[in-house]
Amino acid sequence: MYLTGFADEAATDLAGQIRATKELGWRNIESRNIDGVNIHDLTDEAFDKAFEQLAAADIQVNCFGSTIANWGKDIRKPFDVDLEQTDRAIKRMQRLNCKMIRVMSYAVIPDRAPQDQMANERFRRLREITERFLAAGIQPVHENCMNYGGMGWSYTLKLLENVPGLKLVFDTGNPVFTDDRTLPDADRKQSSWNFYLNVKEHIAYIHIKDGFVIDDKTTYTWPGEGTADVVCICKHLLASGYDGGISIEPHIGAVFHDPNVTSEDDRRFAVYVEYGRRMERILESIKPQA
Repeated sequence: MYLTGFADEAATDLAGQIRATKELGWRNIESRNIDGVNIHDLTDEAFDKAFEQLAAADIQVNCFGSTIANWGKDIRKPFDVDLEQTDRAIKRMQRLNCKMIRVMSYAVIPDRAPQDQMANERFRRLREITERFLAAGIQPVHENCMNYGGMGWSYTLKLLENVPGLKLVFDTGNPVFTDDRTLPDADRKQSSWNFYLNVKEHIAYIHIKDGFVIDDKTTYTWPGEGTADVVCICKHLLASGYDGGISIEPHIGAVFHDPNVTSEDDRRFAVYVEYGRRMERILESIKPQA
């Protein structure tokens, strides 16, 4: 088991992301944005520079947090854009020796019932995307977010049934803030623990977020302080012999109470590092006894 994270939450530039990773004593970054641009959309020159920085720092990109078929992509739009991103991502991941990529299953179509979400077209597209990655030696993992598979655990299982070879990255925090579309009452939020129990055998990777919702207002918290069942899920994972990555994605805007932290950039950095250290302490406290 190893720890990693979306280091673009620590710093916009790659130098700051690397510094935060090294501050934690980690060797991996789940890379998403560099200077505000996703890796598969960087210019060749910018990507070359990033590659050299990572190599010089001896930092590995363990997973690529792509925007392919994500919550901002409409299933009704042309597919060629997704395939172009897929092909660019493959070339860059092979150069980085990165073996895993986060994908999604397109945004939920507003004002349409769960059974009217163009599921077959989603499955068709994700089959082709998955086949391209697998042929290149890269494992795509689907995140339960604001997408078809994130509407509830049964939708994730339906997606896996129809897209051979696809695996899961389970995000602990997303169910807390997402309506459970498996229920008649769409205002009822999902249970992270229940979602996890139903998909656990397909999980290849974990994202850690935590928080709670009160009166439709989302508040992100330190790990273990919200309602995302972070401790229970991690304890069950470790007891089950999980040996994959655990990636932090803080999302929190809490004030970091350190008088030496004064700038916004320094605060982001400090919050990320503190989040990582708290996650380390949680894992140490629940690790199975030899």
